Amino acid sequence: MQFNDKRLYYSIQEVADHFAVNVSLLRFWEKEFDNIRPKKTAGGTRQFTREDIQQVEIVYHLVKEKGMTLEGARQSLKTKKDDETKRVEALARLTDIKKELLELEEEFDKLHEIQKYNKTIKTEE
Repeated sequence: MQFNDKRLYYSIQEVADHFAVNVSLLRFWEKEFDNIRPKKTAGGTRQFTREDIQQVEIVYHLVKEKGMTLEGARQSLKTKKDDETKRVEALARLTDIKKELLELEEEFDKLHEIQKYNKTIKTEE
């Protein structure tokens, strides 16, 4: 998920869309896992912070990607919480680095095209 620096909260629908899961699954995981605790407004609307979304990502990785049972994921979170948190943080940093590298590549391609165009004009003169 691309976080907006100015934005503090994300809706449950945005989080569900990001992970391609149903909103009901996020509500279920909220009941099943102590680490998923989004804030709720007076009206009961869930507001997910970046940290909440990272916790969802950890559970998603364990259950959906690794194929663990809910109990297995709970046990893993108790014993390997730091490892999973580090993995999620490292993945987020790598995603940011990839984005920056792609932007740099795009800039280099633009500069290269400008250089080729300038060389073409000089040889024609």
